[in-house]
Amino acid sequence: MTADDDRAIRNLLAIYCELMDAADWVGVGALFAAAELTAENGDVFAAGAAEVQARYERGTRLYDGSPRTRHLTANSVIDYDGDTATVRSSYVVFQQPPGAAIAPIITGRYRDTFHRNSSGWRFARRTFLVDHVGDLSQHLTYSLTDLPTGEEPG
Repeated sequence: MTADDDRAIRNLLAIYCELMDAADWVGVGALFAAAELTAENGDVFAAGAAEVQARYERGTRLYDGSPRTRHLTANSVIDYDGDTATVRSSYVVFQQPPGAAIAPIITGRYRDTFHRNSSGWRFARRTFLVDHVGDLSQHLTYSLTDLPTGEEPG
């Protein structure tokens, strides 16, 4: 693979962060139009643009249209096998709700699969692994403890 392939995949990882922080749920859905979101155990909790968009719309608290977050994806390791790439990354989400100090609210890892077609690289699967959880009460409309077994935050 080439540096252009690495750049294209890293750009998709960064675009996800930008869209999340902008509360652009239509854009997030479009990013995963041909993909599925899965828990660590492999259970699919959203697939395709409409399901992914709806997942984020109903699960994220907004303040004047913004989640007041900063999503960061780092330490990405990309492995290629033809037109498929697997990527291991770390993530951290910071939030500053109104009247509060900025703080990290969740950290973990993404395990992503990308496929390349004639249009370029696209998400095929994102698996969420949660490592550390802070105060998510101002970010999510649900509690992680209320989720069915194996379901991770969107």
